[in-house]
Formats: sequence, structure tokens, C-alpha cells
Amino acid sequence: MKTKIISIILFCIAPFMYVQAQQHILVSMDASQTNHLKAYGVVFNHIVDGYSAQWLLNYRGGSFLVQAENDIIRKSRLRNVSFETLSSAEVNRIISEVESNSSNTAVVPLEKAPKIAVYTPDQALPWDDAVTLALTYAEVEYDKIWDTEVLEGKLDEYDWLHLHHEDFTGQYGKFWASYKSMPWYIAQVKQMEAMAEKLGFSSVSEQKKEVARTIKRYVGNGGFLFAMCSGTDTFDIALAAEGVDIAPEQFDGDPADPNAQEKLDFSKTFAFENFQLKTNPSEYEHADIDVPVSINRVDQSLDFFTLFEFSAKWDPVPTMLTQNHVSSVRGFYGQTTAFQKDKVKSSAVILGEAPGRDQVKYLHGNYGNGTFTFYAGHDPEDYTHRVNDPPTDLALHPNSPGYRLILNNILFPAAQKKKKKT
Repeated sequence: MKTKIISIILFCIAPFMYVQAQQHILVSMDASQTNHLKAYGVVFNHIVDGYSAQWLLNYRGGSFLVQAENDIIRKSRLRNVSFETLSSAEVNRIISEVESNSSNTAVVPLEKAPKIAVYTPDQALPWDDAVTLALTYAEVEYDKIWDTEVLEGKLDEYDWLHLHHEDFTGQYGKFWASYKSMPWYIAQVKQMEAMAEKLGFSSVSEQKKEVARTIKRYVGNGGFLFAMCSGTDTFDIALAAEGVDIAPEQFDGDPADPNAQEKLDFSKTFAFENFQLKTNPSEYEHADIDVPVSINRVDQSLDFFTLFEFSAKWDPVPTMLTQNHVSSVRGFYGQTTAFQKDKVKSSAVILGEAPGRDQVKYLHGNYGNGTFTFYAGHDPEDYTHRVNDPPTDLALHPNSPGYRLILNNILFPAAQKKKKKT
């Protein structure tokens, strides 16, 4: 009888003993990591599969602590992601160190991976956009959605949305002067005009502004928005120009409102205010939010932006968004290269800027129950990336600091509980 009782007790506590003794791994994210970008995918997919992880903010470049479940060791090795196996004593030591009040570090549990959508046309190729390139390389699944899906309410199915390098003012990226006779530009205009007519809009510019307002409501209801390049400033310009025709005749068939500037409502924007529109259809700018760059006069070796350091314990979100193995990141050009600091609202948190030049590269903010993050530039590993340039091969840049900032954004929603929609 005594033996039977002991057997029952051992059976009951065995699972607990297994968990306590279960092996952990540390996915290091400092300079020792062999493939930073794939590491994000390994951790993200581990969470997708129903397991958890811990993000050790400001500890060795923002490393991850994970129980060795779900064959994660084999998956890491297959992707050349380096890791360290830890004993229980080592895990306790690291947690104690990271949670110490004397250290600007913190432990953040990652429990539920966000469902991801990328706002992009079906015909866009992965290398047309740095985010889809990063997600594809990191092996993170995402769905493509476009104007029809947005206006039909499909955004409610997703937690995290990235805006492809879109022109939400309906001016086709203001490529008219340089590319109006190119077949791809003509095809794009015809496609967009046909869609606007089908959806019942008088012009592409009106359609795009309604898409921007729909995305704004999505963020207000708890969505996480990430945008790069012209998907940042044109989004805010479209919001400010609600009910105002800002598109010159070359883009929508009728002249822009001569009083458009005075009618802009900056209270409707996310990040920018007090900007002046650029109404010349031949000028490759939408407003004076963007920092003008003369590529031929830029010394690329001196073009860097600096990431701010935040309190890991008191400001975990900006801390998560700036995790990196370096504090300075190489700059890169885009249709929107950087934001003029005096056009950034005081409510936005500046995450990275070019020191001494009043140029903001990376910012974050809250709207309603959701958040937005804007990252200027086109491709962190292709300084200029002109039309028809060859694709970037991320296998050649597995430790890219600039691409790490993109992938920080897909993980930080996993650390937050989704708020109910209003």
C-alpha cells in the first residue's frame, strides 16, 4: 500500500518536475548572433505554435529566453541561429540580473503572436518592400490585402498592419514627371482608376483618403500599424486633407483647391503637423515633412542615425522597438528619407534621429487603443534603391541593424494583450 501511494505521488508531481528541469536556451541577440533576422522568425513561430518566450530587453542586444520545446533547437540550427543552452541555475541568475532595479533591463513575456497583414497590391514582388522582404526571409507568414479588402472591413481579422510604400494622396508617388510614359506607370494608373470607379469613388485620391481614414479607425480600435517610406507622410497628409482636393489636374483630372493649404486639419494626423504641401506635379515631394537629399552630395559612410535608449522597466514599448546590437544604424534613402523634426508632433516618441541634423528617422505613437510606428527610407541595406534596381538579398545581410528595427515591430504586439474594440 505504501509503495502504491508513493507511485501515485510521483505520477502527480512528475509533470511539475519535468517543467522545473526542462532545458532552456538563450537566443543571443548581441554581436555573437550568427543570424539576427532568422532569430526573430524562430522566436515568432515558436509563439505562433502556442509556446511562450521571454524578451530580455537591453540584455545582450535584446536576447530571447525560451524553453527548449517544440524542437526549437533543431529549428534554430537549421536556420544558422546561434543559441546557448542554460541550466536552471543559469536561468535564475540571468532573470535575477535582468530584473535587478540597478539595471536598465527588463523581462517581457511574449505569449500571443499577432496576425499580420501587409497592405500591398497583388503584383508587388517581395523585394519591392523592405518589410515583406524581411518577413519572407525570417519565414514569418503574412497575408496581402489591398484597398478592396480594407474598405470591406477585412482589417478586423488582423492585429498588425504594414503599409507598403503607398501614396495615400492619390498622386501615384508623384512619379508623373519622370515616368509618365513608362508602361508600368501607365498600367498602374489604369488599374487604380478602374478600382476607384468600381468602388464608387470619383477619383483615386478620394479612394485613397477613405482607405487612410479606415486604417486610422483600425488603429483607434486597437490595431498596430507600421509604415515605411512614403507610406508614412502621405498617410498623414491624406488624413489632414479630408474633404480637400490636394491633387493637381495631372492626377485626378481637375485642379487642386487653391486654398488647400489653409484647409488642412492637423488635428486629424498621427505624427506630423504644420507642414506645407508641395503642389507642383513635377516635384518629387508631397510636403515639406521629408528631408530633401541630394544623393550625389551625400557621403554614405557618414550617414547614420542614432537610436535612443529608453527605460526598459518604465518604457517597455519604445525599448522593444529599439532593441539592437548597435546604437547607431546606417542611414538609407527613400522617397521619404527622414522627417523634419519641427514637423513631428510632440505627442510622438522619437526612437531614432540623425544627431545634429534635426532629422527624425524612426518614431512611434499611440492613437486610441492602438499604436503606429513610422520608419523613414526604403531599404536599410540598399542606400538609394532606385526604380528597377535589383532585389536585396538578405542572406548577405543576416545581421542587418536596420532590418532588425522592422522585425522588432512584429514581436512587440506579442507582449501586449489585445484591447477590446469600441
